[in-house]
Amino acid sequence: MNKKFSLRERILNKEVVVGLFYKFNSQAIVEMVGNTGFDFVIIDTEHSNYSSYDVEGLIRAAECVGMSSIVRIREAISEDVLHALDSGADGVQIPSITSIETAAEVCKSSKYYPEGNRGLSTTQRAAMYTAWNNEVGYIDHSNKNSLVVVHVENIEMAERVEELLEIPQLDVIFVGPSDLSQSMGKPGQMNDPEVVGVIEDIFRKVLAKGKAVGIYCGTPAAVKKYVELGATYIAYGSDVTVMVDALKQHKKSADEVLNK
Repeated sequence: MNKKFSLRERILNKEVVVGLFYKFNSQAIVEMVGNTGFDFVIIDTEHSNYSSYDVEGLIRAAECVGMSSIVRIREAISEDVLHALDSGADGVQIPSITSIETAAEVCKSSKYYPEGNRGLSTTQRAAMYTAWNNEVGYIDHSNKNSLVVVHVENIEMAERVEELLEIPQLDVIFVGPSDLSQSMGKPGQMNDPEVVGVIEDIFRKVLAKGKAVGIYCGTPAAVKKYVELGATYIAYGSDVTVMVDALKQHKKSADEVLNK
């Protein structure tokens, strides 16, 4: 965990950062995640039931322990980008991309003029409710530090990844192996040679353009493999998978004693 530099600065400096998807609605658990050393948490509004108020509280909890927060918005719509960044998130992760035009428009909404067309307000939390007093102005600070991550999770966008990379606001291409495998007619077969081949091709194209690439990893072996291939933005499991795995092991340890 390192908040000396923003998460975006660390990504641009090619530092490997490790986070996890977050689905529980508990600020206390966010603090636990940060206290164990994770660099960032991905607040998953796509697959969890959060209000905008809930999301803001989770962002605040991450800040309390010096951890960065990324919001995976519900779908590729500019309104969700605005709410996430206005609430103080360090960045957004944009799923459900089905066209280059949609991706370009939504990414543009992550930055203020002249870099984009984000709705301007200084009354929200991100601007300290009009009390912004940092040395760098709020607009410049936000444009410099807001991280923009775009999902490639279907074969259509995998085949057009080079066009996505032309979007100026985009910082990270994030590969979703599960959805990608499903779009290729092989649901859940993330280690299928054809699926792996597409993932590795995405990596090559992204890195050749000097952009960052990220991916979901469910095992230490996957982390090792994809970092060696050049990934610097690692989503390592989720709070749900971590808890279920720990509970299974906890129960197993009791059963081992009782069944002796």
